[in-house]
Amino acid sequence: MSDRITLVVNGEARNCLPQTPLPDLLQQLGFNPRLVAVEYNGEILHRQFWSQTTVQQGDRLEIVTIVGGG
Repeated sequence: MSDRITLVVNGEARNCLPQTPLPDLLQQLGFNPRLVAVEYNGEILHRQFWSQTTVQQGDRLEIVTIVGGG
């Protein structure tokens, strides 16, 4: 399917539509965007830049879930 791109999320190949905004991708993958931190192509991506970040072919993301405890 040429209308989809491949990227690597937490070490696994994943497919999505080109130019998918990062918050949309997180939701598609089942993550709550309010409870994760994202490393985008080797650098921590601050939340303020998420909405203007669209994923591209070959991008590498590491998504870490924030867990609270007591």
